[in-house]
Formats: sequence, C-alpha cells, structure tokens
Amino acid sequence: MKFLRVGICALVVFGVAAHGGVEDWARAVLEIGAGLLFLAWSVWLYFNREEQPVFSPLLPPLAALSIPVLGQLLFRWTASPYNTRMELLLLLADLIVLFLAVQAFRTLEDWRGFVWFGMFFGFLVSLFAILQHLTSNGKLYWFREIRSGVLPFGPYVNRNHFAGFAELVLPLALIPLVLGRVRRERWPLVGLFAVLPIGALFLSASRGGLVSLGADLGVLSLVMMLRRTMRKPLLAGAAVLLVALLLVFWLGVGQILQRLSTVQLLEVTAGKRASMRGDSLRIFLDHPFVGTGLDTLQIVYPPYETLYDGKIVNHTHNDYLEALAETGIAGGLCCAWFIGVLLSESLKRLRQLNNSFAGALQLSGFVACSGFLVHSLIDFNLHIPANALLFFLMAHLATAEIQQAPQQQPHSRHRQRSSRNH
Repeated sequence: MKFLRVGICALVVFGVAAHGGVEDWARAVLEIGAGLLFLAWSVWLYFNREEQPVFSPLLPPLAALSIPVLGQLLFRWTASPYNTRMELLLLLADLIVLFLAVQAFRTLEDWRGFVWFGMFFGFLVSLFAILQHLTSNGKLYWFREIRSGVLPFGPYVNRNHFAGFAELVLPLALIPLVLGRVRRERWPLVGLFAVLPIGALFLSASRGGLVSLGADLGVLSLVMMLRRTMRKPLLAGAAVLLVALLLVFWLGVGQILQRLSTVQLLEVTAGKRASMRGDSLRIFLDHPFVGTGLDTLQIVYPPYETLYDGKIVNHTHNDYLEALAETGIAGGLCCAWFIGVLLSESLKRLRQLNNSFAGALQLSGFVACSGFLVHSLIDFNLHIPANALLFFLMAHLATAEIQQAPQQQPHSRHRQRSSRNH
C-alpha cells in the first residue's frame, strides 16, 4: 500500500508547511486529503479482496470521543454548534488517517521508510527554522505578516508549536543512534538528523520544549537502567547532546538568551497560565458531564476570567483541562482511555524490547509520545492539526505489532546456486 504511505507522509508535510494546519483552508485540505485517501483505499480493497483490514487498540477510544461530541451537536449541548462541527470534522480526519496508517504501516520495511522520512523531514524543517532565526524579519517565510505579535519559528507561528514538532521527530534519529542500531557508515548522517532538531529546539527558546526534551531523556534513561545497558547508550547520547550544544554555542548563546527574554515578554505569563487553569477547572465544574462543546473555550471563557489582561484566551495552555472543560467527564474518559491504551501497549512492547531495529523504533515512538504528553501540561500542541496528526502516527509506531518481512535463508540461496551450476 505504498500509495497510502506516500499520501500520509504528504499530509504531514503539508500540515507542517502550512503553519501547522491551523487555518481554515489548511484544515480543509487535511480533511479532504484524508477523505480521498480513504476512498482510494476502499477502491483498492474492493479489487484486492484477499486483503483484510487490521485494527489498532488506539482506534476505539479515539472513535468513542466522537460520540459525546455528536451528542453535543444533536442535543444542542454546545455553546457554538459551528465550532464543534468543524472540530469534529478534524477529529474524524485524524481517526481516518490513523486507521489508514494501521493498514499501511505493518512490516519493518514499511516503518523503515517512515522513519527515514521523519528524520529527513525533521532535518529540513529544523534547518529552515535555524536559517529563519538567523535572518528573521519577524514574518512567516520572510513575507507573511503576523498580527498576534508573537515571534515565528520555522513554519510555525508559535515557537512552542515548533518545539512540539521537534520533540516528536528527534527520537526517530536519536534512539536508534543511542542504542547502536545504526550502521557505522550512516553514523554521521543519522547523527546530523538528531543534532539539528535538538539545536533548533534550544534556539526556539521554548521552555515547554526544553522540559519535554528532559522528559524524553528521562524516559530513555529509565528504560536503559531497567535493561542494565546504560554505558554505551549514555556515551552515545552524551555525544549527540554535546554536538547539539556546540551548535547552539556556535550560533551564539547571547542571542539565544536575548531571544528567550524577548519571547517571554510577548507570551502568556506564568500567573496568567495559572489563572487560566483555575478558570478552566471552574468551567468543567459548571458543565461536568458533557462540557461546553468541543472548541468552544474561547466563547465561554470571558465570564470565568479572573485575571483580565485585554487579550483573547483561545486555549488554556493545558490540553487536559481544556478537554475536560469542552467535553466533560464523557470526553475526559475517552482521552484517559486513549492514553491508558497508549501507555499499556507501549510498555508491553518495551517488555518485548530486544536489540532489534524494530525494538529501537518502537522505543522512539514511546519516547516521542511521552515528551509530547508532558508538553501538553503547559501548552496546547494537540490543537495544532499537524502536530496532533504526527502524534497519532508516533503513537501507532509505539503500539504497533511490527511484522518482520520474510527473508530468504542463506543456505537455501546456496542450494539455488548449486542447482543452477548443475
């Protein structure tokens, strides 16, 4: 199903390039693309009836989340039927792409192609972000004005959302390199694919991204300690981080510190974030069962605002509290179900972890999802369509049962040569 793999990767590229897919036109393209891929797969399945669809344990909780949202629309339990309907379409598009990814990525060779795509694409986006940082004029792609007053980083309007992208792709290169699952002649290339996203993450000056990177390294260290294989991975990981820090120093620490102080003045303060969390909790307590409606926080928030600063609050900067406020206990249970399945299935794969390349890839998916979920405590990356889509793909990588492609045995090949000689 190469057409599915190419189509899914194309959607990821488009979503990231289109500022994370946050604008209406970009969301529409992602949704239409998901629908066209599903139609193409349906036609392919009709002509290949011997093939049977496969399912992932991640699909039921994500599908179940659409049920309370449909209830919000049918029974008018939402503050904005339009916003909820638009967000539901995006949720269904993510569900479709995840389902198609389950069909398309089954064998080790399938995932090998995805990992090379992720490493190379992450390198290109990080390189673009660094070049933009060095030559920035405050505009997206050097020509598009930003009215919100924030500083862009790479193709993203918000540097924290670039950090969300970087923390999802960098484990694809870092983990196999640290575990020694990369051929020696490919060390420089894969090392470059690991170093540049880390360096760009530091340059983004995203505190949430740095915390997420620390969580990634903490999860990796814990897994290595439990497996008692710390020495070589520790040296390899330290080498990668050292080169990334040297890159940061070469680009200029003073500029980075100045940028960090500058962007902190432009973004939401710690006090405002704390008040938003408390206010969102009050919204949930007033609408405990089905919430106020998916994607309605901006509409219902003003009466609950306790620290007014003249700015519009469109997200809570905490994906979990925002989910509770908008979907109540019903949606919160679905989200908890999804995270529970992700953790349980990932840990099951980790218990089966061996020195294979497949094991290294699945650990990459688990580490990426762990850091991303930590970042969701202080940001709203799950509301960035491109990042959410990439997160679901990495969650599938972490939980999938990767099939080994059949390989021809050496002795059978020798017999074939002998028979030809005879």
